[in-house]
Amino acid sequence: MAIYISMLRGINVGGHKRIKMDQLRQSFEALGFEQVKTYIQSGNVVFKAGKTSTSALSNIIEKKLLSDFGFSASVVSRTSDEMDRTIENNPFLQERGIDAEKLHVTFMSGAPAAAALKKLADLMVEPDRFCCSGEELFFYLPNGVSGSVLMKKPVDRVLGVVITTRNWKTVNSLHEMCRDCR
Repeated sequence: MAIYISMLRGINVGGHKRIKMDQLRQSFEALGFEQVKTYIQSGNVVFKAGKTSTSALSNIIEKKLLSDFGFSASVVSRTSDEMDRTIENNPFLQERGIDAEKLHVTFMSGAPAAAALKKLADLMVEPDRFCCSGEELFFYLPNGVSGSVLMKKPVDRVLGVVITTRNWKTVNSLHEMCRDCR
């Protein structure tokens, strides 16, 4: 069995699309997934399942969420190995003076087109910075998410792919949970 991370977009935010984590774990277990663990209330799930593509896995989970909870929620999934590479490939960690609490990763359902990344770059306002690596966008937001002009824009529509963003602490915690599943 492989280890996966699924990140649900937009649940338990502002009183909308409420899912209790024990119910979410039960939904994942009903799909036959094993060692299902959640992290914080924003829909982060680490589990073991038979080998499959992450896009197929996300589709299965999205259908189950709709069936079990009566609303749709986008899901972006990664393998444990892909999360390892995300941790290793954060370009901002190579720079001096970077505050890790201001790092974020946007996980995407697919790699965005070059034209979409150009549009995103045009919306960027300093001191915010980003770097795209495949299906991840690494952000350094020195003034935080609330102080970022870009984070107030519809980034998903600009990129044309499903996205969900996690802060660096959450990314590292999910990575550690994967290691504990091995």
